[in-house]
Formats: sequence, C-alpha cells, structure tokens
Amino acid sequence: MAQVPERCMQMLKQIITEIENRQNITRDQLALLLETTDTGDIAFLHERARKTADAIYGKQVFIRGLIEFTNYCKNDCIYCGIRKSNRKAERYRLTEEEILSCCANGYELGFRTFVLQGGEDPYFTDDKICALIRQIKAQYPDCAVTLSIGEKEHDSYQAFFDAGADRYLLRHETADEAHYGKLHPAEMFWKHRMDCLWDLKEIGYQVGCGFMVGSPEQTVDTLYEDLQFIRKLQPHMVGIGPFIPHHDTCFAEKSAGSVEETLFLLSVIRILLPTVLLPATTALGTMDPQGREKGLLAGANVVMPNLSPLKTRKQYDLYDNKICTGEEAAECRECLDKRIESVGYQLVNERGDAVL
Repeated sequence: MAQVPERCMQMLKQIITEIENRQNITRDQLALLLETTDTGDIAFLHERARKTADAIYGKQVFIRGLIEFTNYCKNDCIYCGIRKSNRKAERYRLTEEEILSCCANGYELGFRTFVLQGGEDPYFTDDKICALIRQIKAQYPDCAVTLSIGEKEHDSYQAFFDAGADRYLLRHETADEAHYGKLHPAEMFWKHRMDCLWDLKEIGYQVGCGFMVGSPEQTVDTLYEDLQFIRKLQPHMVGIGPFIPHHDTCFAEKSAGSVEETLFLLSVIRILLPTVLLPATTALGTMDPQGREKGLLAGANVVMPNLSPLKTRKQYDLYDNKICTGEEAAECRECLDKRIESVGYQLVNERGDAVL
C-alpha cells in the first residue's frame, strides 16, 4: 500500500464509517483505502470489523475439519499446484474407510463440521459422493458436512444436498470475466462458475465463495467487482487468502499477495456483510506466523485445520510452503486453542452456522 496525501488521510475514517453505515463501497473509496499506509486508519478499520463480528458472534471462533480426500483434478487452473498438467504432483485418493477415520478422529477432538475438499476428480462420481455424505451424516448427525469439490451441474448439487450435505464452498476466484480468463485455461468458463454459485444458493446450501488476494493481473477494478459480486450473492461464507505461487506452475515467478492487503479486505468484507463467516485461512498462516491470529483481529471468525492423514498432506500441494503438513490433528487442535486464546478468542465445538 502506497502513501496517500494528507488531505486524503483525513477522509479515511469518515469513509470507513460511511461504508459501515451503507454496507456498500464505491470504487474510489476502495482505491483510497488500498493506498493508505496510515497505521491509525488501518487500525480503525480492523477495530470496526472486529466489533462488528463480536456484536454478532461474541468471542467465538468456529472450527472446521478439513479432509483433503483427492488431489486428482481434471482442470488445469494456471495458479494451482494440483493442476492436471503438473506431472510432478504425487497423486492420491483416500478410501472411504480413511475418510471416515478422519471424521472419527475429528469428532473426538470436538469438530462438528467436516469439509470434504478435493480436486475435480472424475473417479468420485455423484453416487460415491452421495454415499460418503450419507455415511458421515448417519454416524455424526449433529455435524455439518461441507463440500468443496468444484464445479458441477445443478442435478449433481441437488443430489449432494438431498443426501445430506449442508454447505458448499466454491471460490469464484474473480468476478471479472477477463481476469478469470488470465487465471484459467480456455476450456473453463467464468459464466459457468458464477452459475454454479447461484445454483447452490437456489438449492438451499449454505454457500461460500471467495478469491485470492494479489493474484496475477488483479487490480482495484477487479477487486471492486469481487466486493460487489459478494454483496449481490450474499453468501454465508467468504474465503480469501493471499495468492502464493507454486513452483510447478506458470505463475512460479509471480509475486505473492500481501498479508496486509488480505487483512484489509477481510475487514472490508466483514463490514459489508456483518453476519458472514470469514475464515482466517491457512494461506495467511503460511505467509505470516501470526497470520491467522491477525485475521481474527481483522474480523475473521473461522479456522480450518487439517484432519487429513499425515501421509497425504504434503501431496495436497496447492501452493508452496503450506503450513501444518506435519502435525497430528490433536497437536494442531491444541496449538490452535492456545493461539486463539492468546488474542482473546475461543474455539467452540459447534457446527458454527451463519447467523442470518
């Protein structure tokens, strides 16, 4: 973020208050805020976001158990380490028994949401996914099942929902069609990604969208489009984290996104959508050892530690230097409890649904 003129700096607290009152932001307001380096204004923004979250959710932080069950993917997203053309990726699939074992371990540790995340792997047909959902819901009826398995057709989403899935996470990546084309191959279509999100909302899922902060070719204009799309969609969850390049992609030499800009956008999103669930992402913790704690202090209220088997965690390699690939789930939970308590918050053993 660059220095702004003194006259602009005097306006920034007023702009933040106006955004809060209107629950909307203009392109010019976003540009001014992104340029500021004034620590007082930045602290004011984070404080307003934190107070907004605390007024609704108190000091509770919700925990999601992430189960990365396949790193096979039919897509070739330019930024992603598990893109289909990466021949160096060590591919794996978890068995049904392994997935259920992850759930059992997580349940014992207090997790009440399981997130099944994977590449778009044709091996896992709709029938297989539905069977998994039914198994998990039968064994853990007090838990939420979240899917994060990419773009599907309406009938598939409906089948998963009917089988018992509660939530679906699908990052839109960018609300700007031209920008989308710079991050994805020609056979992937921005409109289909957007249609998927609207389908998920229409079916009745708790829906999550999101984007990478600092992705190649991202601008103030594309970020403004992201924020306006999020306002229109009104998702239950928004997942954002800094772009981190992967060494086996075309973006290997691109600069990473910044922690500071991610924290800024977390606060803006919290103010725009007061009840939204906002994760302090693993990518934040990868870029900054205190990243997740800083995320909570900027308005986030969700963390998503890994329940996947240790043997496969390093293989789910979306970006470089991902943290927590060598910790047992119990160790990770204990560590997170202490970290979150250190900034005045508390992990809770609940499903953690969005307040509507």
